[in-house]
This record gives sequence, C-alpha cells and structure tokens, in this order.
Amino acid sequence: MTYMPPFTKLVDLQAGIIPDAVMVQRRYLADLKGLFADPAAEAALMADNPLLYEVQEATENPIEEGQLRYSTTIIYPGKVGDEYFFTKGHFHAKGDRAELYLGLSGQGYLLLMSPEGEINVQPMKTGSAAYVPPYWAHRTINVGSENFVFFACYPADAGYDYASIAQKGFSSLVVEQNGHPQLIPNPKWAK
Repeated sequence: MTYMPPFTKLVDLQAGIIPDAVMVQRRYLADLKGLFADPAAEAALMADNPLLYEVQEATENPIEEGQLRYSTTIIYPGKVGDEYFFTKGHFHAKGDRAELYLGLSGQGYLLLMSPEGEINVQPMKTGSAAYVPPYWAHRTINVGSENFVFFACYPADAGYDYASIAQKGFSSLVVEQNGHPQLIPNPKWAK
C-alpha cells in the first residue's frame, strides 16, 4: 500500500495568510452580483468592484471520503447599502458533511440556514470555534471595522452547492442599524 505523506503548512494566525497556499481565490463584488438585497447600492459600488474576500487553500488533498482540507478566509470590512460584506454562502454538495471554523482576528457572524429557511447566527471573534452541522447552509459576514479572518477545516469530499443560495438567498440578512449588526428578514427570499 502507498501512504500519503504527512505534511505541515504555516498559517499566519493574525492575517490569515498561508505563504505557500496551493490556491488563493479572490471574490469581488461582481462575483456576488445579485446576492445583496439593495440593487441600487450594489450598482453604485460596481464601478469600483471592491474585493470582498479571499480564500487561501492550504491543501489539495484528494477529494475522497476520509480526507480533510483546510483554508483561511479573509473578509474585508465594508457594506453594500446597509448590508455587511459576506461570502457567497453554500450548502455542501454532500449534505451530511460538517465543517469547523476558528476565528483568528476581527469580528464576524456565521449565518446558518436549514433547507427550510430556519436561521441560526453564531457571533465569531478571535478564538471562537464555530461548528457547522450537516445540512446547514453557511455564510460568513464581517460585522467589524477591520478584516475578519477565520480558519476552516472540512471533509475534502463535501463539495459546494452555491446554486441553491444564488436562487433563493438566505432567509435573513445581516445589516447595520443604529451602528450595530441586526438580523432582518430577506424580502427577496422565496420558499
């Protein structure tokens, strides 16, 4: 039998940088077009097309049961209208797969949604270990004034279902009201 060799990667725990990342994925506003609730605010920012977040993948482990992958995500501070910058959000293609997030710096929310639209919000900060159970869609949101950085570990075969979120969105939004993050119903969400 041939065994996969063990390995170690360095992770800058403050900045979220993985110096020898196998892939860095950058998502700009144009990559999330139509996901924010305020189309006028989105259109106004589109000329600048700001960088909303980046994901640094540490590994290219085989996409098979029993393997893990891990990465960091850096979400930059900002808003589209009153809605904070967020990640696209997804269900796992294999719904029975869980995920673990560890807050490294900044402040954020982990917004979770069941397939029926039930919402759960987990506040995250440095040292927060947030568990994403199987079958829950998840999106992370920067609710602070500096970068929100977290580490993620997940089964390599979990996969991504972005299409369900692109079609229906999340049933709730996280917006700034009176200087604080608030959860409100998403007027665009359709059951």
